[in-house]
Amino acid sequence: MSAPSTSDTWLVVIDPQAIFAAPDSAWGSPFFAEAMPRIRALAEAFGSRVLVTRWMPTADRTTSWGAYFAAWPFADQPPSDPLFALVPEAADLSSHPSLDLPTFGKWGPELEAVVGRGAHVVLAGVSTDCCVISTALAAADAGAHVTIAADACAGSTAENHAAALQVMGLYPPQITVSDTAAVLAGH
Repeated sequence: MSAPSTSDTWLVVIDPQAIFAAPDSAWGSPFFAEAMPRIRALAEAFGSRVLVTRWMPTADRTTSWGAYFAAWPFADQPPSDPLFALVPEAADLSSHPSLDLPTFGKWGPELEAVVGRGAHVVLAGVSTDCCVISTALAAADAGAHVTIAADACAGSTAENHAAALQVMGLYPPQITVSDTAAVLAGH
C-alpha cells in the first residue's frame, strides 16, 4: 500500500504536552525526545494541514474518570497547570488552535469537523499505547483512513509501544502502520 499524499491528508499530533514528555512526570515517555524531531519533520511537510491535540483533566468525576483521577492524583490539577502545556518544540506545529479534550482518544465530532468524514489522517505523538491507539481505533470505526507514523510516536515503554503497534496493525486496510520516511515519501 502506498503512503498517503500529504496534499489531502491531515497530520494529527497527539498530546505533545509536558505531562507526557517530561522525564520527571509519572506519565512521561522516555521516547518522546526521540520522536519529536520526526513529528516536526512531518508537521513541516503537512503545512497548514496539522492539528495538535491536548489531553485535559476536565472529565466528569462522577464517571469512571473519578476513579482514574483518584489513582493518579498528580494529574488532578486545573487545566491551566503547566503540566498540560504543549512542550516548547510543539507550540508552533500548527496554525490551528489545539484541540483540547478530556478523553484518551481524540477522534470525535470536533476532529472530524476539521479533517472531514472519511478523511486520511496520519497520527503521531504520545503515548502510542494510550491516546494514539484510542484515537486510531475510533477513527477507523468512524470510517477514516489512518496511518500511524510509528517512529513519530512514543510509548510508555518499548514493550507497550510495540504491543500497541501490533494491535493497530491488525486493522488493515483502515489502519496502516508506517514510518516517517514513508509518509514523507508520499508528499
